[in-house]
Amino acid sequence: MSRSISALERLLGAELVQRSTHHVDLSTAGVALYERVREPLRTLHGAVLSLPECDATPSGLLKILVVQDFAAIMLPAVLSAFAQRFPRVRFDVRITGPFVDWSRETFDIAIAVVMGPLKDSNLKLRKLGLSLAGFYAAPAYLIRRGRPKSLYDEEHTWVMHPEAIRRYKMNPERVQFQIDDFLVVRELLLTGAGIGMLPGFVARAALRQGLLERVPIKKDFRPLQGQWVLLYPSSGLVSKRGSVFRDFLCDVLDLD
Repeated sequence: MSRSISALERLLGAELVQRSTHHVDLSTAGVALYERVREPLRTLHGAVLSLPECDATPSGLLKILVVQDFAAIMLPAVLSAFAQRFPRVRFDVRITGPFVDWSRETFDIAIAVVMGPLKDSNLKLRKLGLSLAGFYAAPAYLIRRGRPKSLYDEEHTWVMHPEAIRRYKMNPERVQFQIDDFLVVRELLLTGAGIGMLPGFVARAALRQGLLERVPIKKDFRPLQGQWVLLYPSSGLVSKRGSVFRDFLCDVLDLD
């Protein structure tokens, strides 16, 4: 405290405290400064204590940026359960595509799939689980057309995300349906239109209901594997609502 007062005196160019062997008293300049800053400091102190984050219970607005398929399939149940536990938290959820420049976005927390190292050093990352892709088709299609011998079997109708076409070096002219939304791919597969690649969590419900079947394709095929992650800014403090939501998501999420 003594060093802080001395530094302030040097900054102001005035003695704020008169020191003696037995006493320490405010100088005239010290009394004047105290009178001028007392009310502003009291107001600032009250404002800090009244902030929602000072409460034991998380509250306030949480801005979440999330990719579309996760938002549609997984997020509603998570938000509902979290809101029941922490009713004072409000949500601003923005949906984005899988390929986005995260450094240009403003958010408290983002939920994304990354296929490799995160390039943006301004973000922190917390792993949630693996995102494994596979091939699926409706039972009616497999009864009608059989199972493919390889990924490049031209006797079959393919429903593929453009990124998968690029990674597997498929001939785009041999792919009847190129669709950059896995939810639309799934719905098309359910109609029996063809064989398509889906992340496991997108296909899971239809697979359990018998509406889709796995189509093993070993030749010329290595499954796409990504990592589900939470992203949040590395600079500054993470709000209490943000850290609580982050921990809650990691506890309840089932991505297998």
